[in-house]
Amino acid sequence: MSTATTTSAPIYPANTPIPIDLFVSKKHPGLPRGVLGFADSSGNIVYRVNRQCYKYGKAVLLDSAGNTLFSLYPHHDGSWQGFKGDEGDKDLVFKVQRILTKLKRTELEVFLVAENQGELTFDFKVIGCHFQRSCTIYKGDSIVAQTSLMHKLRQIYVRRSKFRLTVFPGSVDPSLVVALVAIFLFSGPKKFRVLDKFPISMTVRIISQKPGWRGRWQLRWKHDKNTGLYILRRFKIGT
Repeated sequence: MSTATTTSAPIYPANTPIPIDLFVSKKHPGLPRGVLGFADSSGNIVYRVNRQCYKYGKAVLLDSAGNTLFSLYPHHDGSWQGFKGDEGDKDLVFKVQRILTKLKRTELEVFLVAENQGELTFDFKVIGCHFQRSCTIYKGDSIVAQTSLMHKLRQIYVRRSKFRLTVFPGSVDPSLVVALVAIFLFSGPKKFRVLDKFPISMTVRIISQKPGWRGRWQLRWKHDKNTGLYILRRFKIGT
């Protein structure tokens, strides 16, 4: 049986010339359950995020060798601060401000402390939907990184427990991108915690004598604009 390792994962430089794909999950083999892992295509753990407690708890981003890259501290207003290493609050690198949290959309603004020097303009913006495990990190008009669920042809259902993070070529440190994705996941609406174990969609075959029900159906969570809730809808896809 193959297991994920944390000893031979590659180190990605900040100016990588090709896109990087990492696979994000709290169920990677070789990691304690609940630890957020970022693995390469071979299953090697490149980064992992440990959190002391779910609510208002400090999170620590570690590399494959177990070195602390960032210490992430949440605040009651939804903002976060990222410090270099594990020396507490001595070396502040970035601040994250949550500007929008809805069932269908979460928006974060990221300020790099060394580059702003007191200015109020943000350096990065994170926009996405927590329920669909999708977010995009922007630097100006350019896309720095993006997450997406791994849909497959003829897949019966699409789980949300594992998804892909693609870091595009540029000068942004991949470890900073990973830290922002972790903060995005931790900043999701509380109402989604009940639905976190459900897949985004599934395909079922219904055998029934009732007219209009027999056949293959896809069950999919759809956002209801009138109520603001996600409702399980059915769509017929075959006989």
